[in-house]
Amino acid sequence: MRPEIKEYNYDWLMGHAVAAAAKVPAGMQKETELTLRYIPNFRGVAESFINAGPPGIQFMGLLAKYYENILAARDQGKMIVGTTFCNTPAILYAMDIVPATFEVLTAIGCLIWKRGMFDYMDYCCEVGMPETSCSSQRGFLGAYLAGLCEKIDFVICDTPGVCDTNANAFAFASAYLDKPFFQLNYPSSIGDDRSQTYHIDDYKAMIRFIEKQCGKKLDYDRLAEILKEIDKQDALTADMEDMLMLVPTPIPPIFNVIIYASRFCFAGHKIYTEILETMVETSKQRVAAGVPGSASGEEKLRAFMCYIDHYTVDMNFYDYLEERGVAHTGSILTRNFRDDNKYVQDLEGSSYGIDTSTPDAMLDSIAQMNARYPMVRSIRGPYDKHGMWLEESLALAKMYNADCILYNGTPGCRNTWGMIKPFARDMEKYGYPTHIMNDDAFDDRVESWDATKERLDEFFHVRGLL
Repeated sequence: MRPEIKEYNYDWLMGHAVAAAAKVPAGMQKETELTLRYIPNFRGVAESFINAGPPGIQFMGLLAKYYENILAARDQGKMIVGTTFCNTPAILYAMDIVPATFEVLTAIGCLIWKRGMFDYMDYCCEVGMPETSCSSQRGFLGAYLAGLCEKIDFVICDTPGVCDTNANAFAFASAYLDKPFFQLNYPSSIGDDRSQTYHIDDYKAMIRFIEKQCGKKLDYDRLAEILKEIDKQDALTADMEDMLMLVPTPIPPIFNVIIYASRFCFAGHKIYTEILETMVETSKQRVAAGVPGSASGEEKLRAFMCYIDHYTVDMNFYDYLEERGVAHTGSILTRNFRDDNKYVQDLEGSSYGIDTSTPDAMLDSIAQMNARYPMVRSIRGPYDKHGMWLEESLALAKMYNADCILYNGTPGCRNTWGMIKPFARDMEKYGYPTHIMNDDAFDDRVESWDATKERLDEFFHVRGLL
């Protein structure tokens, strides 16, 4: 790693950059425009969120708060846990522990830092991780392994059967820095009593592990409050998803990343509820005014992301969709699979509910919620089996009136790369033109954004979609 990269604490650097960006729209419009001139390296991402209106501005504040929690944890006597986006932070907040979610922290760096996360990603390889490991962990993890972040007290990962590079990244971090480690072990099916009992028992073991690390018991009253807040958030998310089904949809593409990134950061916190409320209100106003979510003023095409979005340098991917009038009808990250959502009616055994009546009911609820988190639910075995990736994608593409399917991931996504071509052929058989983006969602060196954009334009043109 270059010496100049080691001059700054990564958490401090990113946290202060996001906090400063969140303050840019606080003044008059003229003041905001003048300020943007003086932050050329951060203008792209700041301007995109400012242009998204109140939800975008609130989201920048939410990211600043996430970093503030990490930076203030030691002074507040709180522990920090390294964890994954496939594991809900709700149980950690109930135990007053600060989560540092590797994938979220990597994505933030990719979006706002012009030089990208390359030095940090490469440092992981320098100390022993393979280049073929997932870049979504290697960004933040490189800074952590180099001692440039707030110290993590222990590590929790979910789960080895879902993504081997995900699991290996957390296991490597734990072993390299000698931190206590808990690995949830999730069976290959959900919905049946045997597998659910297995998962709930494993989840309870994780809670015992956390209690041992922090020296205190889980506060069930606080957990009940968090679950009730998640109940509100699920209802608001369902409102957003209902409006995604409208043609044209009033939901701008950038709202999708706000929905799921905020959930990964603050599930069960009022700060996430407030953003959802603002997004719902803003979207309803668009419906009433007949205004589509696209910045182009019309909806020309509806695309469904069957995996994840693209995050390298600014908000290029979302801006691209808006400029071309492409509606983003969500991805594997957007959905929450709550039992009263419309799309789960065609996916038996895929949903979860929330019950706060007893401690056991709460633990069952949160374990089931965790089992429906991204990848844990969808990418855990053969793509064409019941309740798996193909069935889920077809149900969602149909319900959201998608005109095409876009796949995006990283070279480290072995589970999806191992089945993406037959998956794409099957989606084509059902009438959905499918494009495989051969880039890295977090590493612009694999394929530049200009090349990615050119290939997307070619796909839309050749398939007669735009």
